[in-house]
Order: sequence, then structure tokens, then C-alpha cells
Amino acid sequence: MTAGESPRRREVLDVLRAAPSPLGVAETAERMGVHPNTVRFHLDALTAEGLVEHRAEPSPGPGRPRIVYSARPGMDRGGRRDYRLLARVLLSRWASTDPATAREEAMEAGRAWGGVLMEPPPLAGEPTAGRSVAALLTLLAELGFAPRAEGAEEPDGPPRRIRLRHCPFLELAEEHAEIVCPLHLGLMQGALARLNAPVTATGLEPFAEPDSCVAHLAGTGAA
Repeated sequence: MTAGESPRRREVLDVLRAAPSPLGVAETAERMGVHPNTVRFHLDALTAEGLVEHRAEPSPGPGRPRIVYSARPGMDRGGRRDYRLLARVLLSRWASTDPATAREEAMEAGRAWGGVLMEPPPLAGEPTAGRSVAALLTLLAELGFAPRAEGAEEPDGPPRRIRLRHCPFLELAEEHAEIVCPLHLGLMQGALARLNAPVTATGLEPFAEPDSCVAHLAGTGAA
């Protein structure tokens, strides 16, 4: 449970933020009107979350130093996130431009990120279509596309299609398929190019079937 999920923990954090100087457990408990053990429990959790820091102050008399707590400076990281809204804002801006331009820019962005996300090719040995597609399938699985290879002409040959049974950006793709799907195609192209693969993704059928999209593969000039 985080500070954002626990009203009591949020209250402890608010008390520390409102205090002009660091507070001990007893002082914090007094301001909240709760037992010190309750405050100590939440202070430990907030410290583990990185939202609170503590230090020891010398005791004015005999005894152990007093531990005081203060809220860690910086933006509150326990609040709500809405990255989907940010994505919709950016996509709507892209969608308002010329469709052909938006598609090409989306593909270029995907190619760039595909190259970033794909592990570099091994130093030894020429890349093969089979190994390259296997690496692409691993990347797509890690990204949440639930890929499945299809259409291999030989038992050990490279597939001619990749069926994507899940879309990690489904709601956005349903709203802006003309941008999100070219971005996915570009990502696959960029990942294969990063491997110097003799195969590339030539097309993507959005929602080819109700439960999946289909990417088509073909050899490049280097094949």
C-alpha cells in the first residue's frame, strides 16, 4: 500500500509537510491525535517509499539521540497518473495534420524506437531471417503484443506473418488506427533494421480478425 492508497499515511505525510521543522514520532502522533505506534508504522513505510527522510538529533540530556522525520523535497510521486490522456493529446495533434504526413511521421517514430528497444546484434556471425524474427518476437512479447509466428514455408524457416493477439495501446489504436498502427509497423521495421536482418515487415493489417492484427514479413535485398 502506498501513500496515495492509504488515507492515514497521506495524513502523516501532510503533517510533515506542514511542519516548519522535522518532527519526531511523538510530535507527529500528537498533531494527528493517534497512538505513536500507528505513526511509527506509517513513517517506516513512507521512508521505504522514499517520500520521507529521517535523521538523528543529539539528545539534550542523557539517552539516545532523537529521530526526527521530514517530507522529502520534490513533487509528490504518490498521486494519480494519466499517461493515456497525454497519448491522446499527442495523437490528436498528429491526426490533425495531413494523413499521409502523419502516417509517415508515425512510421519514422516507430522505426527510431524499434532501433532503441532492440538489443544490438551479436558481433559474430551473419544475421539470419530465422534468428532475426525470433528476436523480434521476443521484443514484441515483452511489449505486450502476444505475437505468434505463422506461415513458415519450411519447418525451420522464417515465418511470413506475425499475428498480434493483443495490443498494449488498444483504446488508442481504435481511436487513431491511422497513426498507432503505422507506428507499430515502423517499430518492427526499426527493430529488424537494428539487427541488420535480411527480412523486414512490409505491412500491417489492423484488426485483420476481431481478435488480432497481422504483420507481413518479406526478405530484403540482402536476403
